[in-house]
Amino acid sequence: MPIYMDRHDVSDEVTAENVAQLHQADLKIQHEFGCRGLTYWFDEKRKTAFCLIEAPDANAIKEMHSHAHGQVPHQIIEVDPSIVESFLGRIEDPVAAQNIHLNIINDPAFRTIMKIGLKKHSLINPDSVQFNSFTHNYTKSIAEIIINYDGRIVNQNETDFLASFVSVTKAVRCALEIQSQLKEITSGGLKIGISAGVPVTGNKVIFEDTIRLAERMHHIEKAEIVVSSEVKDLYKSENLNQFIKGEMVLALSPTEELFLNRLVDFIEKEWNNNNLTVDDFNNHLGYSKSQLYRKMMSLIGESPNTFLMSYRLNRALTMFSKETGNVSDIAYESGFSDPSYFSKCFHREYGFSPSDYLRVKQR
Repeated sequence: MPIYMDRHDVSDEVTAENVAQLHQADLKIQHEFGCRGLTYWFDEKRKTAFCLIEAPDANAIKEMHSHAHGQVPHQIIEVDPSIVESFLGRIEDPVAAQNIHLNIINDPAFRTIMKIGLKKHSLINPDSVQFNSFTHNYTKSIAEIIINYDGRIVNQNETDFLASFVSVTKAVRCALEIQSQLKEITSGGLKIGISAGVPVTGNKVIFEDTIRLAERMHHIEKAEIVVSSEVKDLYKSENLNQFIKGEMVLALSPTEELFLNRLVDFIEKEWNNNNLTVDDFNNHLGYSKSQLYRKMMSLIGESPNTFLMSYRLNRALTMFSKETGNVSDIAYESGFSDPSYFSKCFHREYGFSPSDYLRVKQR
């Protein structure tokens, strides 16, 4: 049977003991609805509870909760238990809470999420011994540092990591350690985005909003480490109201986060439209041409035209890596109307032609 995670937003009066009582009420009648409660998380500070339940469908969970205590969940998503465990550390009740009658679990599901990657890969021949040696050292070093700071690796490949932390302070300090240790071998191409949030927010994927923001921080060229406004506030609350001094970490304001999300929402929808112009950016985002230019340069570190070009070329590189077509096909799919101009831009960005890269990948 599928496994679901639901979210309950509770009132200020609700305590961990109350949530444990509700959970026990579910367990008493769960068999009547074909459900099996696996565990739950409760956040006293944010007044949210999340249940992990095996069930035939989402409606069965609603019916079970309704009959058990009347507290119907506000949101329900289907989840992969291995992914849940990667983010949250467990998919069953904590050992210390097992075999206890009431089984009170005051354990928040709130996590700090870190996305690590290389902006432009410094792409040497991807099949070369040199590249393989680089990626081995790079991934090994990052994995060790994440674990040393009590982080959990959710996903990784040759150049990218997604990690989850309980402690905001440890997440930020982990990022600084990665930056310091890998500064020479990454040649300034390292990008780290750190956001924080809860697993269920109305989307279909666990921690979707939090992951998305951390990923989008990689578009900001002016800093290697970028954190959300909430991460900054939480870090200060854990460190005597002090934040990282200097320019090592860029903390976004809520307004900047909103702009970044609106910008990337738009470009993700329109990036392969070869009729797209800067005027379309202006109209969608509600800025004049000069205002948008200043905003983009101030936050992103790139003009609208440069940002669009970089985004298209990066998507093209991904398509080449997956061997989804020839040079002309991918040029058109990437929003370029001229394959020759596309090849010129690609070479300028990465240091080799798309045909050379494709030839290597197809060996």
